[in-house]
Amino acid sequence: MKKNFLISILITSFFFISGCQTVKNKTDVIVEKENAKLSKYIGKSSNELRLDLGKPDEDFKNEKGNLELVYKTRKYGIPCERKFELDSNQVVIGFVSNGCF
Repeated sequence: MKKNFLISILITSFFFISGCQTVKNKTDVIVEKENAKLSKYIGKSSNELRLDLGKPDEDFKNEKGNLELVYKTRKYGIPCERKFELDSNQVVIGFVSNGCF
């Protein structure tokens, strides 16, 4: 009886762990695509960014004195926020993406 119970737990654990790995793999692929899509803006002017993505929802100076442009959207009710950091020459030097897929 204990042996059957132990085997059942091991099999269930195996499926749970492999299922989590599948979700992680799919998430990693989505994040990789998002980063590839946004990294094409690194080194580009703010005008090119605005032409592609439109007017930002927010813009502000960060603690370094650089301008940040924030684009907010929703997909399936999940909020997505993309922030682009621009240097003093209005060139994109970095980005952060949260909740986007």
